[in-house]
Amino acid sequence: MRASPAPTPSRRSVLAGAAVAATAVALPVAAPAAAHAASRRTEEVQGAEPHRWRTAAIGGTGFVTGLLFHPSVKGLAYARTDIGGAYRWDDTRSRWTALTDQLGWDDWNLLGVEALAVDRAHPDRLYLALGTYAQSWAGPGAVLRSEDRGATWTRTDLTVRLGANEDGRGAGERLLVDPRDSEQLWLGTRHDGLLRSTDRGATWASADFPVTPSANGQGVMFLVAAGRTVYAGWGGGGTPLYRTNASGGWEAVPGQPSGGSASKVPIRAAYDTNTHALYVTYADAPGPNGQSDGSVHRLDTVTGSWTDVTPVAPDSGAGDGFGYGGVAVDAGRAGTVVVTTNNRWSQIDTLFRSTDGGATWSSLKDTAVLDVSETPYLRWGGDAAKFGWWIQAVAIDPYDSRHIVFGTGATIYGTRDLVHWAPQIRRLEESAVRFLIAPPTDGARLLSGLGDIGVMYHESLTASPSRGMASNPVFGTATGLALAALKPSYVVRTGWPSGSSAAGAYSDDGGSSWQPFAAQPAIAASAPGPVAVGADGATLLWSFIHWDGTKYPAHRSTDNGATWTEVATFPKGGTPVADPLDLKRFYVYDTDTGSVFLSTDSGATFTQGATGLPSGDSQFKLAAAPGRSGDLWLSAKDNGLFRSTDGGLTFSAVAGCQASHALGFGAAAPAGPRKSGRRARDSYPAIFQTGRVSATFDGVAVLRSDDAGATWVRINDDSHQWGWTGEVITGDPRIHGRVYLGTNGRGIQYAAPE
Repeated sequence: MRASPAPTPSRRSVLAGAAVAATAVALPVAAPAAAHAASRRTEEVQGAEPHRWRTAAIGGTGFVTGLLFHPSVKGLAYARTDIGGAYRWDDTRSRWTALTDQLGWDDWNLLGVEALAVDRAHPDRLYLALGTYAQSWAGPGAVLRSEDRGATWTRTDLTVRLGANEDGRGAGERLLVDPRDSEQLWLGTRHDGLLRSTDRGATWASADFPVTPSANGQGVMFLVAAGRTVYAGWGGGGTPLYRTNASGGWEAVPGQPSGGSASKVPIRAAYDTNTHALYVTYADAPGPNGQSDGSVHRLDTVTGSWTDVTPVAPDSGAGDGFGYGGVAVDAGRAGTVVVTTNNRWSQIDTLFRSTDGGATWSSLKDTAVLDVSETPYLRWGGDAAKFGWWIQAVAIDPYDSRHIVFGTGATIYGTRDLVHWAPQIRRLEESAVRFLIAPPTDGARLLSGLGDIGVMYHESLTASPSRGMASNPVFGTATGLALAALKPSYVVRTGWPSGSSAAGAYSDDGGSSWQPFAAQPAIAASAPGPVAVGADGATLLWSFIHWDGTKYPAHRSTDNGATWTEVATFPKGGTPVADPLDLKRFYVYDTDTGSVFLSTDSGATFTQGATGLPSGDSQFKLAAAPGRSGDLWLSAKDNGLFRSTDGGLTFSAVAGCQASHALGFGAAAPAGPRKSGRRARDSYPAIFQTGRVSATFDGVAVLRSDDAGATWVRINDDSHQWGWTGEVITGDPRIHGRVYLGTNGRGIQYAAPE
């Protein structure tokens, strides 16, 4: 995620989810937990069609909160993210392997990884602490443990909540295998103190820790081993650093820094086994935002003496406020340590490296040569990429002192010579996807609208878009993306401005290049909402809704955005939908009242159509079937799926569909027998949805219908679920069966029948 000093909406969607049951179950990557499966799923009740699922290449795009090289295995490393799961590094292929895609719809809150841990004595063991939000509306966290580096898992559900996407998520690690006993694990929580397991994570209980948890949501910031002693950072106020003692209890570390904002919150710590020095980074806030002061201190664990080794003192009064974040030591070179700055917007964040225990430092950013040609979006619409922001994770390869990696708000940079840096990010995809359009003509394979990084033009699905982020103008989070059905070269997009006040743009070449609207309504920059374009590209309808939910009147343009007129009869905050054939027809679903409104005068006025439909949820979605006029589908989440064939005047429930969250269309099935022996009933477009059809699969799944919703087939499997997938899905209008699915933290998934 890319952040800026000014608050803007984030791609980290807040989702409603069910609480997780408290039990310990086996969880292979190829299947969900058995106990969960028994209660809510029946494997392949009627229909499933094998698909090969892959992830479209962009390259990161999200906050990498933790990086860890295994101390005992050359080339083995792990990464964690705030909303996109965990990964294992494949050193042979120079790419990452996703380890948590098997987590399904009901487990959406577990896609955020609060902490990870490895066992030095048992190289194949891996532990993950999962839980995206620690709020009351989110379910409890869980611990996954693996004996095969994440290929298969055993799961223990916790009774406490974790917060992998909350403040302090770049601190850590909060999970640790005790250096004295591989059976014993420690887990630091935000609201519930310190937990301990004596059976390798199978069960957990509260540990006797000398601090009372506070309501600020930070709690235990990190756990680190220094020899046979465990140190714990505390972010809940008061004394910030504790350690285990000879009696097996915990005590405050004597002589530790105190009394100032620069050492208020311990962020991370690293231990140099060669010099017996513990390095601790501090800030005045947990981060990744809101830090303006910080420091770095070294503890001689033999003598107990402390030394302030801060590379550069922050100076918020002079406009250079920041904190310190990541810290790593070089296992092969005594006294070599790297620390990171964080939230340093004026001077740009950097890595400081010392080879003399912190006596002197050099800034690696100052000599860095960045190569982002593999992921051009990192230039952010400009000429050059930034060295980093939100840098709270850094690691040094224990088998290669010149191999350093660090996480940012959008990627992982790596070097093998301390000078040349490039993204080390292949197959790690963390974008939150808002919009997907598969154009019907040559040009882009796909257009995507994303959280934080605007719109992308995908000429290939296996390489990051060569144009990078859509520019002129650059957006943060995309709020609208639409294509003229009868003039597919014409595309419009809207989004949160970045670097200018422009919140809307159009393209005459299918999204390859862009021009900002010549004018925009006054509210546009502070409340950009979804947009629709008439089938011939002549009419634009733009809705406005602030990130806090406040809704404003929609506006209409018939001159390519040069002038705009308010549409008083359009329901405020609604999502406009254009008819794909009739140039004068537009539709909008008023989720407040459960009514459909329609226009037959090119969006100038709207009248009420069907009423009495589900209401009260802004995530209900209306879609128009391609190649037909007045054929509308309404996804109403757990209220089911509805269809209108009279332009929104009436709707009927689609029989057998218990839930529909996102819905899209693709090429119709070819005439004649299919592999399954079924024959397409007509040339109706293939329908794709994330929903629940119990006759096919008793759970939320990715589904396809080739007969206008009469029957459905499941097209994902238990290894490919990606948590919450309720935002967007679309088929390919050129290739029957190909589907593109947006996730909330695992990028764009796409597949075709095998």
